[in-house]
Amino acid sequence: MTGRGYRPARALELLRAGTGLAPATFRDGQEDAIRHLVENQGRLLVVQKTGWGKSAVYFIATKLLREQGLGPVLLVSPLLALMRNQIEAARRMGVRAEQITSENQDDWDEVAGKVRGDEVDILLISPERLANATFQQQVLAQVAARVSMLVIDEAHCVSDWGHDFRPQYRLIERIARTLPANTRLLATTATANNRVMDDLRAVLGPKLAVSRGDLNRPSLHLQTIRLPSQTARLAWLAEHLESLPGSGIVYALTVRDAGLVADWLRFQGHEVAAYTSESQDRERLEQDLLQNRVKALIATTALGMGFDKPDLGFVVHYQAPGSVVAYYQQVGRAGRAIPSARGVLLSGEEDTDITDWFIRSAFPTRAEVQHVIDALEGEPAGLSVPEIQQRVNVAKGRIEKTLQLLSLEQPAPVVKDGPRWQLTVAQLSEAFWERAERLTDLRRQEQAQMQQYAQLEKGHMAFLIAALDGDPSAVQTSKLADLPTSFSTERANDAARFLRRTNFPIEPRKRWPGGVLPAFGLSGKIPEDRQTKRGKALCSWGDAGYGELVRRGKYVDGRFADELVTACAGLVTNWAPDPAPCWVTCIPSWRHPELVPNFARRLADALGLPFHEVLGKTDDRPEQKTMRNSTQQARNVDGSLAVREGPLPGGPVLLVDDMVDSGWTFTVAGWLLQEHGSGPVFPLALARAGYDE
Repeated sequence: MTGRGYRPARALELLRAGTGLAPATFRDGQEDAIRHLVENQGRLLVVQKTGWGKSAVYFIATKLLREQGLGPVLLVSPLLALMRNQIEAARRMGVRAEQITSENQDDWDEVAGKVRGDEVDILLISPERLANATFQQQVLAQVAARVSMLVIDEAHCVSDWGHDFRPQYRLIERIARTLPANTRLLATTATANNRVMDDLRAVLGPKLAVSRGDLNRPSLHLQTIRLPSQTARLAWLAEHLESLPGSGIVYALTVRDAGLVADWLRFQGHEVAAYTSESQDRERLEQDLLQNRVKALIATTALGMGFDKPDLGFVVHYQAPGSVVAYYQQVGRAGRAIPSARGVLLSGEEDTDITDWFIRSAFPTRAEVQHVIDALEGEPAGLSVPEIQQRVNVAKGRIEKTLQLLSLEQPAPVVKDGPRWQLTVAQLSEAFWERAERLTDLRRQEQAQMQQYAQLEKGHMAFLIAALDGDPSAVQTSKLADLPTSFSTERANDAARFLRRTNFPIEPRKRWPGGVLPAFGLSGKIPEDRQTKRGKALCSWGDAGYGELVRRGKYVDGRFADELVTACAGLVTNWAPDPAPCWVTCIPSWRHPELVPNFARRLADALGLPFHEVLGKTDDRPEQKTMRNSTQQARNVDGSLAVREGPLPGGPVLLVDDMVDSGWTFTVAGWLLQEHGSGPVFPLALARAGYDE
């Protein structure tokens, strides 16, 4: 019995069209899931490992429902890379797929018109669209009654307990309630332990049927290699990357580490590219990996859920992620449709520092929330985020996160009206803080579990499956042998030298922050002849290379080492600023009055240039690193610097400081120097601030 509306022959035809494989057949559970949806047997949660084919389920079901004359399908999907892959697969089946995301804003009106005109079979949206009033009014409200199925991809994001909880996914519960009771609902994920599944039942309904598959990946050989130093991991990658099968992904925890690893591997002759949230050409990079035009993408989690390359040969982690569940999700990109693939975890001494930072920054503090609420008090018309920045010493990202999280509460203490945020009469409940504390505790437990995994010598897959509440007793292990853990001393020395050759640009500021800097009376665009030139930072604070030497000089020795003088002199020589500086000065400090002048004087000697200490502090201000957003950082410098008596030397100048973060100290000092007659100003910092500074 095939059941009302379900046509097995047509379903198989669509599978083969989507895969492009004439002999393709359904995997265990795929056809049952499609039948369940087409026949509207109730809400369904599909928990299947990466590569099983969850998208095939909802695309085939969509096509069958549309061929019956039913309405369009709405798919909530978290990542743009996921959407690009999915739309391509959908169109191969003849499914008319469109998206409304931040990537295609110019097309929103056209896509919305197609949806209203019933010219779209499945509409893919990011979870952020659910919180957008325009989308709700112009698209969702007009088609809600006709939506035949709601699909929630990567459904673990709904759950407080999911490894990648997304606040906007909390809106799904409300959206689901607005749809007719008989609307089909499908939730899919590869990573749902028992707690996540219980949470999903609470959000999506207790009668949620579950299709749960085997978590084992017998084609995937897992290995952990503990290499604490950056130089060791860079050396290992350089020596062993080419021996890894096919092409793959190397994951790093931060944007700057992804760029660093990519630069090093390219320097060593490997065909790789960095892929991060800041990459301008992500679609091309994805195609380069899909077509094996690169050996690897060195990626952050921006390349994550939904990226589909069935023959991906390896996933290497340069650092350990924050949870075992996240690791399973990422390493599961490899070996989907090939006999063997590798997953290698390289863990280092900075891993827990970075994941600690992610844990600490996941939720606003009580003080941050109160600062934002206090700023909005007495402002019935509301404030924009830049206006809030002028009133509170809270980082822009923290302000945005605070407002976002508060707006998702029920009832919401804040609402958004255009670009402005307004207070409501609702009070933030204590439940908000209880949830934040619970999730923070959970992240600490997950972090500790990941460190356990990093120490394993065997039993890796069983450990992962147990963490996902699967059955570890049925694990089938890979037949591959472990890779060597060694690397040559010569390659490690090369890596150390590379790290010490690496430097970072300091981009000039071109506008003063919102409002006015009252002491100097500055606002708006900075005239070009008062802007600093593009500068350089020798290293990142605390990193291997020179970063640790800078930290030691500032906080232990009270004097920067001669080695840093030599390194900066070499940097300036290779940089060759144009026009060439003919004198050197420095940023003064109230707390460390001799530290930077002493260094700058020695640097000037090494460069054969005169040193003139022309800037002074007018008063004691808080340390710049305590200023949390751009406006506060600029105002903290405003009026705190002055040019000492006497005419300034003419000509271009090298302006030296130990640290650079926002760049406002350099910007204000550079304006001041040029206002008093100096030539072009070239900033030079020993280190750019890191995540912990």
